[in-house]
Amino acid sequence: MAQRDVVVPGGMDSITDIVEMAQHAEAHGFGRVSLPEVTGRDGVTLLATLAERTNHIGLSNDVFSPWGRSPAVLGQTGVTLQELSDGRYRMGLGTSSPDLTERWHLAEYEQPLRRLRETVELVKQVTAGERIDYDGEFFEGGGLQLRGADATEVPVDVAALGPKAVELAGRFADGWVPQLFTPEALAERMEDLERGADLGDRDASDLRVAVTVRSCALDDAERARDVAARQLAFMIGAYGPYYRQSISRQGFESETDAIHEAWDDGDRAAAVEAVTDEMVEELVAAGTPEEVRETVERFEAVDGVDAVRVGFFGEMTGDQRRRTVEVLAPDA
Repeated sequence: MAQRDVVVPGGMDSITDIVEMAQHAEAHGFGRVSLPEVTGRDGVTLLATLAERTNHIGLSNDVFSPWGRSPAVLGQTGVTLQELSDGRYRMGLGTSSPDLTERWHLAEYEQPLRRLRETVELVKQVTAGERIDYDGEFFEGGGLQLRGADATEVPVDVAALGPKAVELAGRFADGWVPQLFTPEALAERMEDLERGADLGDRDASDLRVAVTVRSCALDDAERARDVAARQLAFMIGAYGPYYRQSISRQGFESETDAIHEAWDDGDRAAAVEAVTDEMVEELVAAGTPEEVRETVERFEAVDGVDAVRVGFFGEMTGDQRRRTVEVLAPDA
């Protein structure tokens, strides 16, 4: 049976709230907790704090930008967090987005897949204790190696949506973290992961596939679906091009075009109105506790899925998140 994990939402009120959510997930039997890093709190500090204040739950991040830290610093971060957590850490990397790269990290967003590949390969060199030696398009040279800390395995999970990015995850990384797929589209995208694994002379079954399913379990099912629709409108309309393109390819082209057009026009209400019931039913888990459980189980049933990561929607209150965690808890 697939493991269940929890994704801590960004923008929580305090570090204490983040710690309490991780401890709540641990107490209810979840296997892993993941933290975001966008323009808010530093993810490394938060992960170090959780390593000290939890006992056995796995720790991950969503996701470190390859423009935000050098590969060497990422490698140092990985071995340090692995030591601090007694081996509970998995690193999350992704291509990030043009908006975050250019407006936050003040870097040029070019050849994101190539930069991600080189970052993954260099992180592997650093954490293995090898002397850095690399000849790439973004990174070239080397000569030094990790000192003052033990080399250790740091699994790297890649957050990816498109076929080439998923292929990259299969070829170079240790796991794939997808989001906002229908179960059917997720199953189809597994073929890209398997192709990548073949190219890397690897076994796809050794890769950890952990799909994020944003969830909201309320007795008022209509309220839960409204919350989900507003989040989907935001992610399609405003949150970079990748989610829109991915969802469009899954059979929602006219819907995503309408959402994006309305959002660009500043008509947020029309953008939300363009989110269909089918999109909510297929891409996320929102409704009564029983409906949400059934949706999550559909994702768990996809061949190759090792974990479902329970995510949330921005409008949810702390009590609603806690309730959803309890509804979907492995010990429920």
